[in-house]
Amino acid sequence: MTSCLLSVLFVLPLVSSIMAAVEHAGCKIRITDKGLEMLKLETQKFVEEELSNISMPEMKGEEGRFQYTISDIKIRELNLTHVDLQFIPDIGLMFDVQNSSISLTFYRQILYWFFYDTGNINASADGVNINTALNLIRDDDGRLKINNITCEARINKMRAEFSGTLGRVYDFLASILTTGMRFLLNKKICPALDHAALVHVNGMLETIPVRTEVDSYIGIDYSLIDDPVVTSRSLDMHFRGMFFELANQNDSLVNYAVDPIIREYDRMVYLALSEFFFDSGMYSYYKAGLFQTDIVNDKMSKDLEMLLRTTYFGTIMMLNPAIVEAPISLQLAVNSPPKTTIKTSGATVVMTAIVKVILLPPGLSPVQLSSMTMETKFNAKFSMRGKRLAVHADLRRFKIFSNLSALESLALIPLQAPLKTMLQMSVVPLINKWTKRGVRIPLADGMDFIEEVVEYHNGFIVIGANLHFSKGLREMITGSNVTESDTNAI
Repeated sequence: MTSCLLSVLFVLPLVSSIMAAVEHAGCKIRITDKGLEMLKLETQKFVEEELSNISMPEMKGEEGRFQYTISDIKIRELNLTHVDLQFIPDIGLMFDVQNSSISLTFYRQILYWFFYDTGNINASADGVNINTALNLIRDDDGRLKINNITCEARINKMRAEFSGTLGRVYDFLASILTTGMRFLLNKKICPALDHAALVHVNGMLETIPVRTEVDSYIGIDYSLIDDPVVTSRSLDMHFRGMFFELANQNDSLVNYAVDPIIREYDRMVYLALSEFFFDSGMYSYYKAGLFQTDIVNDKMSKDLEMLLRTTYFGTIMMLNPAIVEAPISLQLAVNSPPKTTIKTSGATVVMTAIVKVILLPPGLSPVQLSSMTMETKFNAKFSMRGKRLAVHADLRRFKIFSNLSALESLALIPLQAPLKTMLQMSVVPLINKWTKRGVRIPLADGMDFIEEVVEYHNGFIVIGANLHFSKGLREMITGSNVTESDTNAI
């Protein structure tokens, strides 16, 4: 009994430390089997192009009185009729080709006794079967990567059509040549697909942003926190989904938010974002000092300026009547990171700021007339444009009160409506100008969201969409050699 108790006491701290180390994802992406169906067409075209570029060596040999040289072997046409692309649970993807055909041409040089014959030969490979499995992992940088590829290629039979004066004489030689060519093709197909996956496709995956700058103030971390989760119906990727301040990248927000859950499979792709995703962005901007502004001169409406002078006329006269006509300023500074709340009814952002009324007499030090607290709540609506997530904010609730006394708070009541109007006309459009540009989500260049639908859950949002390829897979891979420059964001 004592030994069992000691074992429990030893194991519990270990279990607790493991549980504490579990990291929730701020961003999740699911690609379903419906998305894989669209990707299959692009993959098939890409594979056909890769196999068409196979380089075949020259063949030489002797058979009885025959001496032959086969050169300039070219694949003329591929007919991949039965193609399938599907998920392999716990592994990755499988690309399967069954009962397809390949047409080739090559140049012959044949010496038989004293007869020398040359010419082109058409050949065809039938019963072409290719089975390729790609293992998907998270690499050391937190990037999606093809770790290895297993490939099996088999050609059941091959035919060659000889022409010329000695065509019939060569018939028995055809089986020798086609056997050799079938052996070469079998050996060439898998290395070509290995290179295409491990070099070309991995090169394209490296263009997807992992840890990159958003603007001159903040960056975003889209590194995977674990290996992709593959089932028979989907590929799920769990990203850190965290913004950070460029000037202090180690100062990051801890993720205590609800772990987003994707339950649907009806659309091609799903994007889930937790409250932490948005909170970390606002925390980073807050730490960078962006949530503060001065409203003075042309930025302030004449009506608001007159109301402020009227409200604080007595205070100014008591301080110094000579500065009563000095410019007046409102200084707004958010005093804590804004907080996002997502519920089934929608998303809101709560922001608290200190508002100071400052008189700016020329040649003299600024004079603070008042300090008040402003509490605001915004409605936030999310939308996708291509592969960029945009946010639109609407002011929902506004309240100000004095930091000095309840009596002054009563005196500020006439300022409530004008300050709210000022916020709606000056600050909210500025916020929406930032967020309208959007922040890029981790999709490859050339792949975009269309027909998206946003669903709100408690603690996270889920955006379901279909995929649109603005580029072919070959063009996407070719473009992967160009440095990704699309890093503008909110």
